[in-house]
Amino acid sequence: MALTDEEQIQMHNLLREGITQTPFVGLLRIVIERWDPGGARLRLPFSPSLTNDGASYHGGVVASLIDTAGAAAVWAGHDFDKGTRGATISLTVNYTRAGRGTDLIADATCVKRGQDLSFADIRVSDTDGRGIATASFVYRITP
Repeated sequence: MALTDEEQIQMHNLLREGITQTPFVGLLRIVIERWDPGGARLRLPFSPSLTNDGASYHGGVVASLIDTAGAAAVWAGHDFDKGTRGATISLTVNYTRAGRGTDLIADATCVKRGQDLSFADIRVSDTDGRGIATASFVYRITP
């Protein structure tokens, strides 16, 4: 049974609200700034607790932001008739500079939606626009 347009919108709204409220991601306090069928923009507020030394982000924190942004980009344009269970299949991160003492912004674009695999590109920058990391992301959604 296909979902109505209203039910699709309802599912998108529920997921948008829930994606940053899972136990681990909730600890990071990620905020969704943009969510549309093409992708998403997420902000990670700076906190010394997310760093190696009080100033420079731990790489795992950056990777977690990227993973969350990639999933958000895929779900933001997803047709829920095709499934509701998702998982990251592959994540390749290239760190280009240390993020220090500032919020981080992750811009994620879903570049291809297949039958059950979707692909996203993610760019993380600081609030001055300096690149921190780039990533390629593959996500699977099944019934």
